[in-house]
Amino acid sequence: MTASVVSFFLGEIHRLPSLLVYILVTVLVFGEAALFIGFFLPGETAVLVAGVVASQGHVNVVVVCVLVVLAAVLGDTVGYLIGHRYGEGLMNLSILRRRRPALDRALEGLRRRGPVYVFVGRFTAFLRAVMPGLAGMSKMHYRRFFIANALGGLIWGVSFTLLGYFAGTALTKIEKYASWAGLGVLAFMVLFFIVFHFVKKRHETNEEEALDGERPLREERS
Repeated sequence: MTASVVSFFLGEIHRLPSLLVYILVTVLVFGEAALFIGFFLPGETAVLVAGVVASQGHVNVVVVCVLVVLAAVLGDTVGYLIGHRYGEGLMNLSILRRRRPALDRALEGLRRRGPVYVFVGRFTAFLRAVMPGLAGMSKMHYRRFFIANALGGLIWGVSFTLLGYFAGTALTKIEKYASWAGLGVLAFMVLFFIVFHFVKKRHETNEEEALDGERPLREERS
């Protein structure tokens, strides 16, 4: 998200009544995963802006925190249910089709370490938009998904709201560091995928070698 767009969003939201600010932020955060709004406007931008507006007394920061956390958890739950219900049909969406290899790797990771992926995915824009749907597609048990989702939503919602609140007018500068933090988390996940891939390949190779070694013994016995 460029600084000009953030500045425009910040300028426009100041003109809205407090009630509409609450509604707008709630809808954007809820729709990030439930309606894939996150592909066009990352939820963290809306949350940061709401925090800045709260720091200037236009809205209440506690109310913003509560609404953001609830919207994040409920929106991800809807995304999970959509993924669980429609499954592979989602992959035919043009916005997801070109990212199919990355999504397939994420699905494999979810099947093995689901809750960790759900929690970490909350802190990167792309994964935040698709992780709930992928979790539903992977048939992860809803209770496991909900715990990881609620914990991630709570930490993300409160921290980014307060980040915007204490940043005040320095939103653009703070957002730059927030983006770097998101890239850092994404880099960690990519590294994890690479290590996981090679460990898995090594394990499969060892199994194949073991089977090849057992085959002559079986033939001799027969």
